[in-house]
Amino acid sequence: MEAINRDPRTAPHGTRNDALLAVALAVTAVCLVLLSDGGGRPDALDQGHRPHALGWTLLLAAHVPIVWRRRRPMLVLAAVVALVVPYHALDNNHNGPTLAAFVALYTVAVTGRPLRTVLTGATVLAISMSVMLTVDTKQALELLRISGWIIAVLLCGIDVRYYRQYVSSIVDRAEKAERTREEEARRRVAEERLRIARDLHDLLAHSITLIGVQTSVAAHVLAADPERLDRETIAKALDDIAETCRSARGELRTTLEVLRASEHGESRGPLPGLDGLTDLVEAARLAGARVEYGVRVRQAPPAVGAAAYRIVQEALTNAVRHAGPEPAVTVGLYEAQGALRLTVTDDGTGPVPGTVPGFGLVGMRERARSVGGTLDAGPRGGGGFEVTAVLPLASPTPEWGTG
Repeated sequence: MEAINRDPRTAPHGTRNDALLAVALAVTAVCLVLLSDGGGRPDALDQGHRPHALGWTLLLAAHVPIVWRRRRPMLVLAAVVALVVPYHALDNNHNGPTLAAFVALYTVAVTGRPLRTVLTGATVLAISMSVMLTVDTKQALELLRISGWIIAVLLCGIDVRYYRQYVSSIVDRAEKAERTREEEARRRVAEERLRIARDLHDLLAHSITLIGVQTSVAAHVLAADPERLDRETIAKALDDIAETCRSARGELRTTLEVLRASEHGESRGPLPGLDGLTDLVEAARLAGARVEYGVRVRQAPPAVGAAAYRIVQEALTNAVRHAGPEPAVTVGLYEAQGALRLTVTDDGTGPVPGTVPGFGLVGMRERARSVGGTLDAGPRGGGGFEVTAVLPLASPTPEWGTG
């Protein structure tokens, strides 16, 4: 079946196999000539005479081009016809070169287009008829009678060609589907890595920023008046640091559990949502920010809630980090026109000009885009910084995984 399904021009060891085929056909032709020679009986004359030296030379030479039938099928057929025509014209035994001619015709049919095959078959049949009419009318009629074999060989070659094309198209579709699956798997891996990177950035940046601010408070209290040490304030700052560390450790453990569950095909677990915004606000207040918080949203899809949570988390982290000491921050979420509208503003100074920008704003925009929303961020006209996002509540399928 592999030999049938494979294009003969791409078969391994094609020339060697065709050389063996040519030898086998030549031996068969010699046997046919010897066995069909009637030993002088009158009915043997209908098959032509036993070849003399020139006839044997033409008969054997007609099998030599078969060695290259896969590379140049049309030239091989032309060479076979050019050697067979004078062989028949000399009224040699007409059975000998039949198989070689059929093999050459089949090769043309199986490797060429159907129209070319039909025209080639008609041309060969016309040439053969013309030669036979010059030799013997009875032989011409006999050739006409067996011309069905020539047509059968050509149709067989055309049918095999179409079958190979059909098999090739199935294989191509299977390979394309396999490539598509591999590309989809790679795309999903890349998206999952991006999601994990965003989650870790949001978690670590938020927690480390709060720890840094709380540590600065403790250091300021220690350095401001060492003789009148405010133990209560230092203890509170250290407790806040410990609480932030515990919270970060818990979120990090949850992220790792989600990754382990994804490896075993389990669910990702609950996504952070609007219910967790209160904890974010409290953490920002512990870091010294004066946060006003309001939510007027009845319910949001899990993906939208997770995106809103991460956007608010990053916006509060940036406010604590860049807005200056004790910034006034306003967080508002409300529902309007089928979308969740989110606003986080502060009255601080914003990032220091000339510093290298981080990935926070990029991550927030990707969060909004992942649920089909938009996000704008930049300095306000009256001072401070503002982040606004519009997240559709009828969320399409996320572009990236949410978490």
